[in-house]
Amino acid sequence: MKPAEPSLLCVRGLKKSYNVPVLHEFDFDLEAGEVHALVGGNGAGKSTFARILAGLLRPDSGAVMLQGQSFAPPSKTSAEEAGVVMVLQELNVLGTLTVAENLFLNRLPRRCGFVRYAELRRLAVQALARVGLGGLDPEMPAARLGVGQQQLIEIAGALAQNCRLLILDEPTAALTEPEIDQLFVNIRRLQSEGVGILYISHRMDEIRRIATRVTVMRDGRRIGTHAAADTTPAMLVREMVGHDLPDRPPDRERAAGEVALRVTGLHAGERVCGVNLEVRCGEILGIAGLIGSGRTETLRAIFGADRADRGSIYLHGATQPVLFREPAEAVRAGLGMVPEDRKQDGLLLPQAIRTNATLATLRRDSVGGFWIDPAAETAAANGVCERTQVRSHSIEQPVAELSGGNQQKVLIARWLACGCKVLLFDEPTRGIDAAAKDAIYRLLRELAEEGKAIVVVSSELPELMALSHRIAVMSAGRIVAEFLPEQWTPEKITHAAFSGYLDQTSS
Repeated sequence: MKPAEPSLLCVRGLKKSYNVPVLHEFDFDLEAGEVHALVGGNGAGKSTFARILAGLLRPDSGAVMLQGQSFAPPSKTSAEEAGVVMVLQELNVLGTLTVAENLFLNRLPRRCGFVRYAELRRLAVQALARVGLGGLDPEMPAARLGVGQQQLIEIAGALAQNCRLLILDEPTAALTEPEIDQLFVNIRRLQSEGVGILYISHRMDEIRRIATRVTVMRDGRRIGTHAAADTTPAMLVREMVGHDLPDRPPDRERAAGEVALRVTGLHAGERVCGVNLEVRCGEILGIAGLIGSGRTETLRAIFGADRADRGSIYLHGATQPVLFREPAEAVRAGLGMVPEDRKQDGLLLPQAIRTNATLATLRRDSVGGFWIDPAAETAAANGVCERTQVRSHSIEQPVAELSGGNQQKVLIARWLACGCKVLLFDEPTRGIDAAAKDAIYRLLRELAEEGKAIVVVSSELPELMALSHRIAVMSAGRIVAEFLPEQWTPEKITHAAFSGYLDQTSS
């Protein structure tokens, strides 16, 4: 009788600790040709486990076997040479390099020590076509791409490698539905070739659609493994958090307050082409649109993170317009912004939670405007971190050690400490699990009830429809439609999101 083939990946008793255990006696199996989803709350240990497999971290103890052989890669390069390739949740695209160079950074085609650029371009065109970016110029600097396209570049680079095990950590967080469909086509192709795929995601609909099995993690432990077809979102959430989530109360209608932010004729670069919008006190305005429609660029231009070419911004009924030249001016005027890329644009990763949470209020928490008052700073940080439910050992813990969801909560806590009256959120729940999303939804509603004016950009239509009092749709750099709850449907919003590009094609 022929002996059974060993699992592609077999993990037993894996342990990893920092100040406290992050992985504790963790077991996991993955078969060749299987998509095995890994779910859990922020801080459950998912990314730590993935980084160990990818050679980015070393475990404290435990055994990892790859096709029956001991596997302990000392580096990411070693893991890739063994056929284990990971697409990180945190983007690693180098903006100063071209798209093609990013795709093949560690394996540039060479001859006699010189890069063969014609061959590089040919390979890049093929890799881009696999993820639906066939029209993208491989020689374009990667810095000119939005976060969604940069995510696709990372995925394309992974798909272009010969791998036995592909690790995808929140791969669709910044992607649109057509881009997700294209990714799933590639995943199924890899399955047919016998590649095993570890799929880390918080999106329950995607898991049921693409996964074979689902493993639930909580506090560094494996809670259970199930056939994906036999699971429900409620069941998985219950295992992730240890109890059922409370029902979300229906949102109450509220009287419109005064206009807190009005933007007219805003132009910024090629992506923002005459945006007009307004949001009132106590209102959540959602902004929908495709990647590249100008949503992120609009928020950045309002906040002064990008220089606006022209346009007018009016705050709280003022008759004199402003255009902010830098974020500090916007903060002084009462605006706060949670950016799409929190690590690149929002947080000081090596610094403590306390420092990050009070970064915008240093002058207020100082003595005479020069010396920081430690007691005032600590009290402020503790207060806002408690309200945003940041999970940490203490407010002195470096933000880099937190999970993605807790990092996002620290960033939100900063603007609560600052007391901003207008808050701009760009993808506020990107890479955040169901329980953390629910907490942030409640927080945004509470802030609106307190009279804050809130603008939310999101790629998830269910999220916008659950949060917003109005939804504005951007297409080709402009606001092309607005909907009230009784008017909107996913079909109407999607049609509006494409309308600007259809107009361009027909003109």
